[in-house]
Amino acid sequence: MKRIFSNLLFKVFLAIVLGIVFGQYLPESINRIFTTFNAFFGQFLNFAIPLIIMGLIMPAIADLGKGAGKLLLMTAAIAYGSTLFSGFMTYLTTSGIFPMLLESHVNGAAPIAEEGPQLTPYFSISIPPILDVMSALVLAFVVGIGLSTQEESNLKWMVRDFQKIIMQLIENVIIPLLPLFILGIFAKMSYSGQVFSILSVFISIIGVIFALHVLLLLFQYIIAGLVSKKNPIKLLITMMPAYFTALGTQSSAATIPVTLEQALKNGVSEKIAGFVIPLCATIHLSGSIMKITACAMALMILYGMPFGFTLFAGFIFVLGIAMIAAPGVPGGAIMAAVGILQSMLGFNEEMIGIMIALYIAMDSFGTACNVTGDGAIAIVMDKVTKEKLAA
Repeated sequence: MKRIFSNLLFKVFLAIVLGIVFGQYLPESINRIFTTFNAFFGQFLNFAIPLIIMGLIMPAIADLGKGAGKLLLMTAAIAYGSTLFSGFMTYLTTSGIFPMLLESHVNGAAPIAEEGPQLTPYFSISIPPILDVMSALVLAFVVGIGLSTQEESNLKWMVRDFQKIIMQLIENVIIPLLPLFILGIFAKMSYSGQVFSILSVFISIIGVIFALHVLLLLFQYIIAGLVSKKNPIKLLITMMPAYFTALGTQSSAATIPVTLEQALKNGVSEKIAGFVIPLCATIHLSGSIMKITACAMALMILYGMPFGFTLFAGFIFVLGIAMIAAPGVPGGAIMAAVGILQSMLGFNEEMIGIMIALYIAMDSFGTACNVTGDGAIAIVMDKVTKEKLAA
């Protein structure tokens, strides 16, 4: 029972239910307390997001320069390519399906942001960020790439210490307060009459995303089967223990022992599996980018925001890099994405809250997709390295 109450998904589910109930039945004076908290927490998030981007991305890029050389670069390129393929596949699919699927929601709820009475905070505090998001992202790339060429330096140790501070901020402050933030978002939507439109969208898009992630896994293992000349269905079935373990752990890192064991059963050499599986647990995010891209598309349609291929292409390329250091933190991928959602897609505080709730609701399936895809990359890398050694 204690384990259930400490589970982030359960907390988010409870926050959504309580938010709906509070918005419907509690007086405005009480609901304004949650709105006041959200106003403060939203400002704090805006302040913290550039720091999170720098704290996670700088050491991740800096550490890519260590040790493994061509094998590291090849694995990273394949993992990043798989992540990009997932993002673009999701965009092309959802851009065709979602406008028709969500048409009734848009017509029934437009403009959704202006429905009903609105809650206002009792007071608000402005906390300007030190840097804007794009400046933080570029600075992280510049510093990370520079440090990746150095064996050791004082700045590299400082960057690693800064990463520890940011991880503590995420794990001990932001993640524990997210359910309360989500409760406030849903209480506000419930009070203004928007909530049932949003929930119906939840149900509509989750089925599409689940179908997409099954198709993605099939595609990944068909490629792995063609490269290794093995039956792709048997390869995928062998990886199912890792898939179901990830459903429970919601963590790529925690699932590494099982993913490693199943990769070995698929005939991957111990040396390649021992290198590729832990690395891909950090940098391969095909399931995560699928969820974020699909949910972002749905919310932009629902809120009547313009979107196009050029806009989402830039978003997907940047998001694939920005998330690389985040998967080890529960909910970390969406936290790394928040700044990009704001700066590139123009999301406001309410849309960010809905995105976080949607992401966490599907976190298990995204993680399972990530780790199962790691097995396919290990199979490809094993075959490629054997051919190079033979040559």
